[in-house]
Amino acid sequence: MIKPNALRAGDRVTVVAPAGKPDHEHLKQGIKVLENIGLEVTIGPHVFSDEEGTEAVEQQVKDLHEAFADPSVRGVFCATGGFGSAKIASLLDYEGIKKNPKIFWGYSDITYLLNAIQKNSRLVTFHGPMVASDLNDELRTEQTESSLSMPFIEKTMVFSDRHSSLQVLAEGEGRGHLAGGNLTLLTNGLGTPYQVDADEAVLLIEEVGEPAFLIDLKLTHLKQAGVFDSIRGVVLGNFQVEADEEEKASKVLRDFFADASFPVVKNFPFGHRQPNYGVPLGVNVKLTTSPPQLVVDSGVSR
Repeated sequence: MIKPNALRAGDRVTVVAPAGKPDHEHLKQGIKVLENIGLEVTIGPHVFSDEEGTEAVEQQVKDLHEAFADPSVRGVFCATGGFGSAKIASLLDYEGIKKNPKIFWGYSDITYLLNAIQKNSRLVTFHGPMVASDLNDELRTEQTESSLSMPFIEKTMVFSDRHSSLQVLAEGEGRGHLAGGNLTLLTNGLGTPYQVDADEAVLLIEEVGEPAFLIDLKLTHLKQAGVFDSIRGVVLGNFQVEADEEEKASKVLRDFFADASFPVVKNFPFGHRQPNYGVPLGVNVKLTTSPPQLVVDSGVSR
């Protein structure tokens, strides 16, 4: 895997919107956060475009290509989630991205692109809080903001009980590359050239607002497609289900992974809830259950 260069104070980054138009004020607030940690921030020309359909996809692809091709840009941060990233995947110049490696950061619907770029460009990508939807003044927490230091520093990270109350669903120890993201997008990618590379991986799974029966259905789909056949562990992030679904969703996860031959740990602070920590995909990790923790190699190089 290719690790992008670490960010430095004064570096220029570009905000793009491959999954939909962000809220103006929320994006402004999130950009201020990036500026406060020393980055120069530019916005892709079409971030606030009102175009729809084919025209919108063409604009989103153009913004991504220009950001990766521009040698003055050191990182590409997604503004928000939404829908439609899958349409972009088949239009990206993966060889161009490989020749111009840099930090690509987002999650939720962006999961499709995180995995597509990781798989086809061999570039480490970053599952992390987005500029408008997570770094705005209404939602942002100190812990979420702290994870923005990750692309500046070449060091191993350890996620443990000090970050959130972890729950072991299956015992063991697993080592592999970290892959995954949003459950719906992982399921949608099955059978495509952009399917998650789960072979000998530790698989990260998060979701938002889905009822328990759909979580069960999508996990079953992944299982029947062979995604769990050769993985080394599962890291369950935030699922943010409705209050009346919490107990049912917890039972679905317990039952589904009850006989797993690999370690499974629940409640890592990744995904649609604050705090939402950034984590690199494609790097080597170690998942243990005694104690429950995830050790993650650096996603950047100097």
